[in-house]
Amino acid sequence: MKSDATYLHHLLEMIGRVESATSDGRDSFLKSQLHQDAVLRNLHTLTETTQRLSADLKSAHPEIEWKKLAAFRNVLVHDYLGIDIELVWAVVSQDIPELKNQISGILKDIT
Repeated sequence: MKSDATYLHHLLEMIGRVESATSDGRDSFLKSQLHQDAVLRNLHTLTETTQRLSADLKSAHPEIEWKKLAAFRNVLVHDYLGIDIELVWAVVSQDIPELKNQISGILKDIT
């Protein structure tokens, strides 16, 4: 089994890929199926990775809404046709920067 630090580094890698795919802004993202697919794939991988973190780490960091991440993963996986791309943009532009800061802080604390 991989360490929490390994998974946290992987989360930051996925966040970096999301940031790269959305760096041209909202309008470009909404017009580009390629960028949307890249973001959705990396968000899926990100949310899957959070499921592999230890229960101890998650309970030590309740400031991260782990259950909401799991719920978002279920939408990405099971309701693909019902995904609201505007909602995805909101997650990317509002929630992902905060998550990046939180994950970076946890990594700093444990390494």
